[in-house]
Amino acid sequence: MTQSKDAAPGDDAQPVSERQNVTIFDTTMRDGEQSPGASMSLDEKLEIATVLQEMGVDVIEAGFAIASKGDFEAVTEVSKIVTDSIVCSLARSGIQDIDRAAEALKHAKRKRIHTFISTSPLHMKHKLQMSPDDVHQAVIDSVTHARNLVDDVEWSPEDGTRTEPDFLCKTVESAIKAGAGTINIPDTVGYTAPVEFSALIEMLMNRVPNIDKAVLSVHCHNDLGLAVANSLAAVKAGARQVECTINGLGERAGNASMEEIVMAIKTRNDLFPYTTNIRTENIMRASRLVSAVTGFTVQPNKAIVGANAFAHEAGIHQDGMLKHAGTYEIMTPESVGLTKSTLVMGKHSGRHAFKTKLQELGYELGENALHDAFARFKDLADKKKDVYDEDLIALVDDAVSRRNERIKLTALALRCGMGVRPEAELTLEIDGETSSTTADGDGPVDAIFRAIGALFPHEANLQLYQVGAVTQGTYAQADVSVRLEENGRTVNGAGADTDTMVASANAYISALNKLLVKREKTAPAALYAQA
Repeated sequence: MTQSKDAAPGDDAQPVSERQNVTIFDTTMRDGEQSPGASMSLDEKLEIATVLQEMGVDVIEAGFAIASKGDFEAVTEVSKIVTDSIVCSLARSGIQDIDRAAEALKHAKRKRIHTFISTSPLHMKHKLQMSPDDVHQAVIDSVTHARNLVDDVEWSPEDGTRTEPDFLCKTVESAIKAGAGTINIPDTVGYTAPVEFSALIEMLMNRVPNIDKAVLSVHCHNDLGLAVANSLAAVKAGARQVECTINGLGERAGNASMEEIVMAIKTRNDLFPYTTNIRTENIMRASRLVSAVTGFTVQPNKAIVGANAFAHEAGIHQDGMLKHAGTYEIMTPESVGLTKSTLVMGKHSGRHAFKTKLQELGYELGENALHDAFARFKDLADKKKDVYDEDLIALVDDAVSRRNERIKLTALALRCGMGVRPEAELTLEIDGETSSTTADGDGPVDAIFRAIGALFPHEANLQLYQVGAVTQGTYAQADVSVRLEENGRTVNGAGADTDTMVASANAYISALNKLLVKREKTAPAALYAQA
């Protein structure tokens, strides 16, 4: 079987100019945010939306407008800044949901309402407590109403893969007749397998008489680890839109990973003779941003974006790589936004070189942010002999996460060791005023967090504390993630520094700053959305 990035496509493959395009629908900010602990602030969503548009994502699902004030605001503000991609809002079948979505999308240059209702016997009986006839009428009414408000309507039968075939065909046909231009089939609970999903898509293609008037889409969850396989099987069977998320983020076991779907199509174009509009060189930038925002660290062996995805340790593999990279790499690191360079910057590097390097890594900073990042780079270069791309990315991401913060760490000293009760002497600047205190704890991190709590009292509970190394060696920057919960509000903070304790303090403070934003924008609890 042909499997090289340079290999010619199979005999039955179409010329590139004739290959059908697969629409990439990103739901990182909607379904991805439904992951416990993955909430995003408005500024973070705007930053993610900007990166997704630059990647070439066709449709950005910015939120579930009626779920909360925060979601409504996110859809509204994303609509204002996104000009190329379609901006989408989710809505249940109720008139209020659909009206709220339309209101949030009013500024969008290209807008879509994505409405849904459950169609499986299990969901209709126990969740909706509605008869099939009532659900069918709700499909017609909801799509008709949405179509009267916007030109682009998508409809989904929630739990579609467990819906009875006759009823699925009936509702799909009615949704298209009512004005839906996209029909999305969700594997809501990640239950189906590729052979089943292919058959389901083929059934719809053959049995729904007006199926040619809509684009078939798929939305797969990863409960059995089959989300990407199911999505690609559906594409082979005729689907031309895939709903997915960066890093596979999503409820329970997550969604189909955008990076895996896109690179599977690009790398195995002999098996998947299609195109996407994704600029794959931006994949790593998007992955790192989503990881930093949510605090969900990407596992090292994660396909495409994991730290080990292009790492080779076995002697046989290293020997092969030295002779020809294609022996053990089916795609190039550069194709997903990585570089082969090792030492890229040092303490003698100038501001212009630093700015150019950040641009190569996908960062465009304003003058103030650039000045701050360059000063921190110089401090890092004095401490660390070798400064890698990953160090620069962590440095900039950490600087960006600390913009407009009300609480700032200005000094930290620790006393700890064998036979010594750990103690932290810490100074914070809170709304421009400086305060200091000393606190002890069960360990240095506990002492730091207790000191922060003494200077800035709060009721937040620590749910996650996680430390990782950005690069290798004793001079590596520590990348720390913290998750706090207060009255049902969950936030993630991140910090990076060559001193793990400083990184820990900054991560905790980062989370507190986000919590302050959440307090100022208190919204009703989010409603359950389509999985």
